[in-house]
Amino acid sequence: MGAIEILAEDDTLKSHYVYVVDDDRDVRRSLSFMLGAAEIRSHPYGSGADFLEALPDLEPGCVLLDLRMPQMDGFHVMEALKERNIDWPVVVMTGHGEVPIAVRAMKMGAVDFVEKPFSEQALLSCFQQAFTLLEERAASGKRRREAHERAALLTAREKEVLAALVAGQSNKQIAQSLGISLRTVEMHRGNMMDRLGASSLAEALTLALEAGIQPATEKAH
Repeated sequence: MGAIEILAEDDTLKSHYVYVVDDDRDVRRSLSFMLGAAEIRSHPYGSGADFLEALPDLEPGCVLLDLRMPQMDGFHVMEALKERNIDWPVVVMTGHGEVPIAVRAMKMGAVDFVEKPFSEQALLSCFQQAFTLLEERAASGKRRREAHERAALLTAREKEVLAALVAGQSNKQIAQSLGISLRTVEMHRGNMMDRLGASSLAEALTLALEAGIQPATEKAH
């Protein structure tokens, strides 16, 4: 059984998109055929500018990116994605023997690379890994958004208490640092747990880290 037949049996691949960015029309057609045969949905773009222009309306997916293109090369496209906080997995295409260029792309965030001319097996294997990474990043992004939404429900004092807990302070230390009573700290801590929907301190701390809450600095008295 060939690579296309094997991957076509994986339903998770069929739910994702691949955005092919290459200035060579023949390459785009060949890739679209290859991906389509594996039942992977693909959309071709003849330039980095065309892809970036369409980006706001696109569903999350993986990007198959040619590094050598006129006007806007693949490196500029990757920089633009980073500036827009788009963390979709990028697989880059390089010419044969251009390993240093591929290494540079990997340092910029590409998850894999294939050398032209590449085999069907090499290309599709890249996307098995890239789609897994896409799902992991999507799940992580969802967790962060939910954590931010929950943290936004906290009062200013509750956020201070949570930041102190992230710093590893005890209730007594928090009371001293904030200049409030131990009982008041316990009250704010209980309210904070309720607003976060956290059933344990560990869960509250995990949410805090996901929301980007920085540990408080204990004040000297």
